[in-house]
Amino acid sequence: MTELRRVLGVRGAAIVGLGAMLGTGVFAAWTPAVDLAGSALLIALAGAAIVAALNAVSTGSLARSLPQSGGAYAYGRAYLHRSAGVVAGYAFVVGKAASAGAAALTIGAYSWPGYERLIGLVAVALALGLDLRGIVKSVRVTAVLVAIVLMVLGILAVVVVGTSGDLRIVGGGVGAPASSVSVLAAAGILFVAFAGYARITVLGEEVRDPVRTIPRAMVMSFAVVIVVYAVLAFAVLLAVNAGVTLSDAPLESMAKALDSPALVTAVRIGAVIAAGGALLSLIAGIGRTLFAMGRGGDAPRALSVVGERTRVPSRAAITAAVLTAMVVVVGGIAFALALSAASILTYYAIAHLAVLARVRTGDARRGLGLTSGLGLIGCGALVAGLVVTALA
Repeated sequence: MTELRRVLGVRGAAIVGLGAMLGTGVFAAWTPAVDLAGSALLIALAGAAIVAALNAVSTGSLARSLPQSGGAYAYGRAYLHRSAGVVAGYAFVVGKAASAGAAALTIGAYSWPGYERLIGLVAVALALGLDLRGIVKSVRVTAVLVAIVLMVLGILAVVVVGTSGDLRIVGGGVGAPASSVSVLAAAGILFVAFAGYARITVLGEEVRDPVRTIPRAMVMSFAVVIVVYAVLAFAVLLAVNAGVTLSDAPLESMAKALDSPALVTAVRIGAVIAAGGALLSLIAGIGRTLFAMGRGGDAPRALSVVGERTRVPSRAAITAAVLTAMVVVVGGIAFALALSAASILTYYAIAHLAVLARVRTGDARRGLGLTSGLGLIGCGALVAGLVVTALA
């Protein structure tokens, strides 16, 4: 059997996106972003949000025209060339495996420092087990995780903004505005935190009325996340300007600077829950892309098999978990975030090219050509920033 069941509505699809976005990035990306952007952090965040929004417009239009699992893999094959689809598919798999690995390592870093890899591997196994039970059960678990994470982030932001003058000084404050290349690299890192809405498109065959549901779910999830990230970025700048030194767990550093053990515990719990929700959603998205690629003949055909009882592509999900485990074993959080950003931006670049191809043939509005062109330029600029910074 190679057909998936359509069971997700607008709220369910939006929860999938929120679960992916309110994960590793919001708890881990601030430290490298501040190191790169300095006092231009809000500019980097705005750049990441703009590129993400342009990507959302392109992928949303493509999802309406071709509501299939696989996202840009399916779009590249349909509107460009099979090779473009294959590049998009493998870019997604590599990028999201890196994101999933970073999420698993984040769980380890917050729950048992020093044993990040061991805890990360256990987390991957648990996420795989939940995914194999079926998408509805996964979404229900993700909904609970999202609610808890939003509460924790909201409390932390309110406390930091309201008591920034009481932060215990432990460092030297934010640096001067960085070079434009460094700001682009910071935007690339922060972009990873926005990239979760793509999970909605790769679950296209499990969404009811996808032409209506997918765009609404993307707008809903993106709007919530941009507000949350803007508030947190402001709080991070307040904390750093007060002298707080951010560790690999930046939100925990902020909580510790307030001398509030209860808040530190809440942040740790929130981080583990958020990264766990992201890990669950990421493995589901990687598995569905591998499923689509297997069905299309661009990955082993065995990956396109769907379980008779659960209607889940179990072999593809297991493969996704194995790839994630490899990142956990050999990588680190900072490297994983950079690799994820470069790969996923490549994935979106192909989506923009697919829209431009549809515009040229008259199958899409000319206005979409402008947004896709700008999105393509934005993706290229962020990748260039990441590459130049890595080589510097």
